[in-house]
Amino acid sequence: MSPPSVARIRYRPAELSDEELVAKANSELFHTTTAYEELMRRYQRTLFNVCARYLGNERDADDVCQEVMLKVLHGLRHFEGKAKFKTWLYSITYNECITQYRKEKRKKRLLDALSLDPQDEHHEQEESVAERTSLDRFLVHVNPVDREILVLRFIAELEFQEIADIMHMGLSATKMRYKRALEKLRKHIDNPF
Repeated sequence: MSPPSVARIRYRPAELSDEELVAKANSELFHTTTAYEELMRRYQRTLFNVCARYLGNERDADDVCQEVMLKVLHGLRHFEGKAKFKTWLYSITYNECITQYRKEKRKKRLLDALSLDPQDEHHEQEESVAERTSLDRFLVHVNPVDREILVLRFIAELEFQEIADIMHMGLSATKMRYKRALEKLRKHIDNPF
């Protein structure tokens, strides 16, 4: 009986590191997606949580996650490995969240400008009450950049250097914004009104 050929030996994606999976995915894509699927499986939940926290709703978060996964699928060949895969992934996520946030902001301004219905104002007040009762009610008091730093630190559990790389900021600037954002949150927690 002859030994199995190298091409027929199966690998266990869950046992490989991110770097090994990236190399495997680059050699497999697009005819096989096993390594890519494992990479996405590893980060799917955290990716969704980061998007949901940043964007404030699950519908937009789901859309952004799908967009990020497609960008990773098509961009994996261009990943140079200068940073960790995780850092590269969250950099794409951060950029997609900003794009979605800006789209929603423009759409809301347009709808507000076109809306003259007083019932819409009442609906917005109800949403505001619901927003205050959610777990994320304190994050609304922090500007979007600082919110993203907090989300990447606490939800994605990234190191400060990784956050700085993702957001194209210096390490000291990232740490300072993080510290100030925490101070602002503490003030709102201590005195919510």
